[in-house]
Amino acid sequence: MQILSIQSSVAYGHVGNSAAVFPLQRLGHEVWPVLTVHFSNHTGYGAWRGPTLAAADVAEVIDGIADRGVLGTADAVLSGYQGDPAVGEVILATVDRVKAANPAAVYCCDPVMGDAGRGMFVRPGIPEYLRDTVVPRADIITPNHFELDFLAGRTTNSLAEVLAAVDDVRATGPRHVLVTSVLHGDLPEGSLEVVAVSDEGAWAVTTPLLPINPNGGGDVTAALYLAHLWTTGSPAAALERTIASVFTVLEATLAAGTREIQLIAAQDAIAVPPARFAARQLR
Repeated sequence: MQILSIQSSVAYGHVGNSAAVFPLQRLGHEVWPVLTVHFSNHTGYGAWRGPTLAAADVAEVIDGIADRGVLGTADAVLSGYQGDPAVGEVILATVDRVKAANPAAVYCCDPVMGDAGRGMFVRPGIPEYLRDTVVPRADIITPNHFELDFLAGRTTNSLAEVLAAVDDVRATGPRHVLVTSVLHGDLPEGSLEVVAVSDEGAWAVTTPLLPINPNGGGDVTAALYLAHLWTTGSPAAALERTIASVFTVLEATLAAGTREIQLIAAQDAIAVPPARFAARQLR
């Protein structure tokens, strides 16, 4: 694949493009990273340095790619955290340009808004912008359970309710939905699920719930699911491969006792996902 990835970047650690680009390259894909910020480290530390790029600067970089005559050869556009609707509009305009030149191209959006236990951590108005404007334009979205509930406008406590919420969100536009960090009353204690839904059906993978919640895991998950879905054409296979790799990275992170995900140390599990978790078909 050739993937245009419009996301944040950090010098130290792994979030945004600094989390997505290397795994995609390790799988053999070509990535064109366009930065929306370039910070010293992720904001979870509470302090950081570096610039936020203006929407016009982001657009200028994309125009430069277009000047090379290659924008239409992109197979996918990938986006993550969008802290400014103006940048969001640049991303959506870019998606339109790519798809106009390559109708087979897809847009994968990780609608970063918040998380269970933390609530919303983006600026006021961003969740509504993502729900009403961005998500309906995406082909693939990768919300966590908390974000799915917001997108669907409901609280889900069972697997059946999660699937109904996904159906509501898919009705607005996205064909593929991957829901991460799913916790519901039907799960055994100490477990969580990841659910993939498409026109072809619905599948779930159950994993142990690790005592760790580092930044960047969602960015890696979105990138890997996009790549595996494209190369396999199978949501079930993409789900199994993505979660096997991400879980191995998180295990390595836990063992290392660090808050930065261990992408480099666990890179072999990204390049060749181990057979660890079987996807069960829900419908």
